[in-house]
Parts: sequence; C-alpha cells; structure tokens
Amino acid sequence: MMKERRNYSDELKAEAIRMLTREGLTQSEVGKKLGIPKGTIGNWLSKFKDEDEETMPGTPSVRELIAENSKLRKELAEAKMKEEILKKATAYFAKESFPSMRS
Repeated sequence: MMKERRNYSDELKAEAIRMLTREGLTQSEVGKKLGIPKGTIGNWLSKFKDEDEETMPGTPSVRELIAENSKLRKELAEAKMKEEILKKATAYFAKESFPSMRS
C-alpha cells in the first residue's frame, strides 16, 4: 500500500525555511515543531537554496548570508561585552579621580 502524498502550503514551507535560516534550528527540530518529516524539510531547503541562487544572480547565496549573519552576531556580542567593560572601568576610574564625590 502506498503512502498518501501530503501537500504543504507555501506559507508552511516558508515558515520552515525561516526557522532554519533565521532561528538556526536544525531540520529535526523544525520537523518536530511542525509535524513534518525532516527529509521533506531538507528537500525544501535544497530547493530554496537552488532557487535563491538561480533567481538572483550576483547576490550572495543563502549559505553566505547565514555565515555572515553568524559572524555579525558574534561581533555584536563581543562589542556589547567590551562596552560593559568600558562602562565599569569608567565608573571605577571616576571614583578614583574624584574621591570626595563618593556617597
């Protein structure tokens, strides 16, 4: 007996791709959340990447954008950490420079 082939809406496919590319979830995680086999999601992702590269020549591929996004997130986290260190250092040195202003 053959399995019944399910048709998924374009909206559901787009949501699955968004979860993979923007939220960084794995195909298994997306499959569990949406109730879709991970192989099906893998097929959608492959098709999405192929279409992306075909329809927009000269633009970065999805893979490149994901890598850039990851790099920028790391840089942002590092910049925020440095900002916090500088704030604490500024407060410390302000107390040292102006001891009479302590509460």
